[in-house]
Amino acid sequence: MTPKEIFDFIDSQKTAFVASVDEDGFPNVKAMLAPRERDGVTLYFTTNTSSIRIKQYLENPKASVYFCRRGRFRYTGVMLKGTMRVLTDRETKERIWRTGDTMFYKKGVTDPDYCVLQFTATCGRYYRDLKTESFML
Repeated sequence: MTPKEIFDFIDSQKTAFVASVDEDGFPNVKAMLAPRERDGVTLYFTTNTSSIRIKQYLENPKASVYFCRRGRFRYTGVMLKGTMRVLTDRETKERIWRTGDTMFYKKGVTDPDYCVLQFTATCGRYYRDLKTESFML
């Protein structure tokens, strides 16, 4: 897959599996809605500030994100490795905010339990048609 194909694939997914590292050094994986925004190799997600992942990312920013599509005869997967930042600045929160978010964050964009995760990929690995390949970004 070319970098364009990889990111076109990522952009077409509805679910992302996001991993953090806990205090004992074990990976913790969580399914999340697809990134709200992508700027090159940087992905933006929304989540709750009170999430256990926030503490984990603040203590250890190493992260990975996995996207997959299971077809009838074809499986495609892309795993990205990189770092995760927790953003709470108003400008970023307003940019990423969507109207329906009040369902999760009752106080709106200023809700203290609303934050943005900024994942910046450095490398990855993809699987398609019984082939795997690592790549650098």
